Amino acid sequence: MEAKKILLVEDDPNFGSIMKSYLEMNDYQVTLKVDGKQGLSAFKSTLYDICILDVMMPEMDGFTLAREIKKVNSRVPFIFLTAKSLKNDMLEGFKTGADDYITKPFDSEVLLYKIAAILKRKSPSEPEVEITEFKIGKFDFHYVLRTLAIGGQVQQLSPKEARLLRMMCTSKDGILIRKEALETIWGADNYFNGRSMDVFIAKLRKYLRLDPGIEILNIHGNGFRMIVNP
Repeated sequence: MEAKKILLVEDDPNFGSIMKSYLEMNDYQVTLKVDGKQGLSAFKSTLYDICILDVMMPEMDGFTLAREIKKVNSRVPFIFLTAKSLKNDMLEGFKTGADDYITKPFDSEVLLYKIAAILKRKSPSEPEVEITEFKIGKFDFHYVLRTLAIGGQVQQLSPKEARLLRMMCTSKDGILIRKEALETIWGADNYFNGRSMDVFIAKLRKYLRLDPGIEILNIHGNGFRMIVNP
């Protein structure tokens, strides 16, 4: 069986080297990077089974790196390592989508069990089937071509419009979580990006008016919901 690949991003070179050697002794294939930017570059070039990320790092912190990694592959699991046990940091880690959060110093054997348990639950190496064509009421939406067609009329979408509409189509019950969309498409949830997103939602509503059965509703404090009536 091929060894599982781990991306380890840890800015302490001594601790990182020891951890890398320990994981390799336990039959994992480990790539060690010392900052967030190097870690993201490595992730984009290789398919990993799991990522282990230090939180406090130069260039790019672990939370930001995790969000960037999720944009490339939303299914890959990851574990945060931190020297702090602050509740807010732990909550931030889990909000980012972490599968686990370990405070230094920790028992190396416990880490092994956590990695094995996570890999047993998930199989990120299996290619994810990405849906690129959608039927929205009377519209045909092609995500890759960024086209929204109805009755012979074709609207060319911008990259952000296409990503926003696709997230709405693939979200559970058609509910687009505002924070999730802002972090995925705009990179951060803040006031200015929020206003920009509202403009793009207004544009999508305008395009979709050609089918009166389609509505994009505001869900106060949460996001938006697309409803397609017969």
